[in-house]
Amino acid sequence: MCWAEGFIAVDWGTTNRRAYRIDDSGRSVEEFEDGKGILNVPSGGFSEAVAEIRERLGDRPLLLAGMIGSNRGWVEAPYVRCPAGIDELVEGVIRVTERDLIVPGVAYVGDGRADVMRGEEVQLVGAVAAGLVPPDCLVCHPGTHNKWAVVSGGRIESFRTVMTGELFNLLREHSILSELLQGDARPDEAFRRGARHGLSQDDIQAELFSVRARVLLGQAPANEACSYASGLLIGSDVRIELGSEVGRQVIVMGRPELTELYAAALREAGSQPIELDGEQSFLAGVVRIAERL
Repeated sequence: MCWAEGFIAVDWGTTNRRAYRIDDSGRSVEEFEDGKGILNVPSGGFSEAVAEIRERLGDRPLLLAGMIGSNRGWVEAPYVRCPAGIDELVEGVIRVTERDLIVPGVAYVGDGRADVMRGEEVQLVGAVAAGLVPPDCLVCHPGTHNKWAVVSGGRIESFRTVMTGELFNLLREHSILSELLQGDARPDEAFRRGARHGLSQDDIQAELFSVRARVLLGQAPANEACSYASGLLIGSDVRIELGSEVGRQVIVMGRPELTELYAAALREAGSQPIELDGEQSFLAGVVRIAERL
């Protein structure tokens, strides 16, 4: 099997999947995204789900990353331990079939903590390999579970996960704030005000209730609540990682609608963030991995 002739790369998450057809020059020439994440594939249905991808993008070898390799995915690809770079990921690749390979996730154990990631590691090593980030840096990777990754010598040295995105979604869907949190958060003044509070105070549970109370009592407009609450949570997230290290440069990697929010909060913390498209980094990562196979 010759990966240099082209292949299909898939970033397969919990609720969504995105697939790319990579040509023989390493460029993405066709792609699609849908809602068929691992939780939306019926038991025993992954072979059919993979066949659907080939029907749409062609009969090519598949290189799969993300939650597809978890214990709830197609076939489990065991985690490789930090420090982990592209060599460790290549060594840990699992062959489901001769033409279907899964990239492992990365695990961190140390300092009394344990943490795991699946999917972000491809973006991180890809960004390093493509020269998009320096070999020594701090990367913030926003998402449902935000990752703060320390990259050292081009490898993932350690990382920490903060469940900020999931908490916001739970508040939006199942809390007393749900009606106020519909719509999209924007990096406006309400967001920045919330971020400043989250950065400087440790009363987030109480302040979240105040979001509703201020609207009820006419102390704040309802249309600011979503951005303020988002800023509050993200500001607290940034405080967890940066602490007193204000001004530290952070690379924010991911989807633009999320990186702009974290970048705004980081600027409130005195940092000078650099935003980077996660899709570009993912493609760089899968191409480098395929070159080693």
